[in-house]
Amino acid sequence: MSAGTLPRIDDDARAALFTDARTAFSFAGTPVDDETLGGVWELARWAPTAANMQPLRVLYVRTPEGKERLLPHLAEGNRPKSASAPVVAVLAVDNRFHEHIPQIFPIRPEMKDQFESDPAHRDGITSFNGPLQAGYFILAVRAFGLAAGPMAGFDAAGLDKEFFPENDWHSILVVNIGHPAGAPEFGRLPRLSHEDVLDWA
Repeated sequence: MSAGTLPRIDDDARAALFTDARTAFSFAGTPVDDETLGGVWELARWAPTAANMQPLRVLYVRTPEGKERLLPHLAEGNRPKSASAPVVAVLAVDNRFHEHIPQIFPIRPEMKDQFESDPAHRDGITSFNGPLQAGYFILAVRAFGLAAGPMAGFDAAGLDKEFFPENDWHSILVVNIGHPAGAPEFGRLPRLSHEDVLDWA
């Protein structure tokens, strides 16, 4: 790589991440192993966050016992999707993310104490950077040849009480992960045109 240039991914990679990728609503029974799930996070964790704060946390739910605990907290229409997925990732933000600042942002270790005394500032970090990291996570799932089915229909307070009673994690998104069961259920929905979205200055 020469100075001032960055490598470009090829057309196949762009298609896998964006133009050909589809949200999955049902999944094949093919298992997803720990190495792959670890690799998804290994990829996602390198994308940028404000001051490298990294508030996102991930719970992988795979066992029948875990599913039994998870499904009652999902909207009724979403339960069959998660029941069919070999893995369900519960994405959460950690309101105590600032405790890691001396490790992850060593040029400003004093920010740990600043965030400790300012809960509103912490909320600002998690509300912006958590969803940002969730988007990275979905792309990382696709990069490993898996389909993602992100869902917002769930009882966040119930999930937090069920799975995170001992820490300060707060769930923001549920993502079904696996290999899709057959072709997409319906055709590709249209996207807004450049004329609707872009402006130039």
